[in-house]
Amino acid sequence: MELRLKEFFCVLVAMSFTAFSLPGIAANQYIFSAPPRGSAEKENQVYQPIAAYLSTVLGKKIVYQHPGNWLSYQNNMQKGKYDLVFDGPHFVSWRILKTKHVPLVKLPGKLAFSIMVAKNNKGINNYHDLMGRTVCGLAPPNLATLTIYSLFTNPVRQPLVVEVKSFPEGYAKAAKGTCVGAVMRDKMFNKLNKKKKAGRVIFNSKGIANQAFTAGPRFGAKEKEKLVAALLSKSAVGQMQAFHKRFNKKGNPILPANKKDFEGLALLLKDVWGFSLSDS
Repeated sequence: MELRLKEFFCVLVAMSFTAFSLPGIAANQYIFSAPPRGSAEKENQVYQPIAAYLSTVLGKKIVYQHPGNWLSYQNNMQKGKYDLVFDGPHFVSWRILKTKHVPLVKLPGKLAFSIMVAKNNKGINNYHDLMGRTVCGLAPPNLATLTIYSLFTNPVRQPLVVEVKSFPEGYAKAAKGTCVGAVMRDKMFNKLNKKKKAGRVIFNSKGIANQAFTAGPRFGAKEKEKLVAALLSKSAVGQMQAFHKRFNKKGNPILPANKKDFEGLALLLKDVWGFSLSDS
């Protein structure tokens, strides 16, 4: 029975990959994608203007494609089907190592994460105390959740992550005691706790490079230089208004990125299916 269930799961995964696999890529066309954080309609509003802008810059067609779901996004990424990608630093690091992508530009600032517990929970004082306990977090491969997993080298000792749809939901459940703790962006915790004052932090992670754009090997060196220049130019701001409204609300300039910014971050994905660094 156990073997049959595993086989059934594998079939479901294969069907998911097939259902959302990319159509044939034309020789003169490049595929741009990003994590499926929202519906295709909403994501198109953010990314399609960027694809159109960069198409004009290069004189070649760049097409934004919504991946459909996380399984397809990961599968297509692992197979090197994306030419241009915007996502988190752990994925950036992995693509540098495995699919010959190079980082172009990154968002300003650092990404850091906090683990919180209810303010009146005096029994939990550091992340070690969460061993085997429940922690509310977004589903892996969310970077906040992978960060807490990375603190426990022995998987048996890892907390049990209870999936939530948003950081505010995790905060609320931890404050009520539904989960012992919650993991989220440090800035989100500070924002929520300033108003509600229901939690306290037991761990803050070190800051790492922010989300970034990467380009794959189908782009030539000169084309990559043009992409960097275009994304850093002042004219890009007007072309990327929806993008900045979501990811860069303070409007600080986007920064050049290099490989050193993302060294070692691929290790956060080591336990996520298909992202083993030992894979050929």
